[in-house]
Amino acid sequence: MKVKTITVSMFATNCYLVFCPETREAVVIDPGAEGKRIIESIKDLQLNIKYIINTHGHIDHIGANGKLKEALGAPVLLNEKDLELYNNPGFGLKLVLRKQPQPDQFIGDGDQVFFGKVTLDIIETPGHTKGGISLLADSAVFCGDTLFAGSVGRTDLVGGSYDVLIDSIRQKLLVLDPDKMIFPGHGPETTIGAEARTNPFLVS
Repeated sequence: MKVKTITVSMFATNCYLVFCPETREAVVIDPGAEGKRIIESIKDLQLNIKYIINTHGHIDHIGANGKLKEALGAPVLLNEKDLELYNNPGFGLKLVLRKQPQPDQFIGDGDQVFFGKVTLDIIETPGHTKGGISLLADSAVFCGDTLFAGSVGRTDLVGGSYDVLIDSIRQKLLVLDPDKMIFPGHGPETTIGAEARTNPFLVS
């Protein structure tokens, strides 16, 4: 598995192109904005996009869904618990936003996404939003805005809960291999072990 990170928009959202180097089949995780630049990277890497996956429904993670779906024809995947948020994604603010295509498939705990020789296991990690998910690969986890290097996702927006978020992190993420890479929705990469040892929100 290979990963290409494209940081987009004023929110500095990490959009990930995750691909099988042998088959060039790939997924796009959280295309928050700058669809043209994401598509250019896809073409440069000669990737065949099988799915567009959103870790949650906030606008900074779904904003380029429409442009990518129009250009690539790939289905959009989302946890159904975030559908209401997906349809009103502006952080609870009255923003005029471009309408995104409806999800083609809902995914949640126990589901798997296959492309090339890569499998992503879906883990529901609510707390930042009701329907937040993480995507687990052999050597890495893509966790959206659940867990960051040295921090955790904010919980003061619609559908957020600090207690639920911390429980998700402790019960679903910190139990993983400490060497597993974390690819967060914003900021630098880290590891499960590093966050378990040093994250001030998790060290008791």
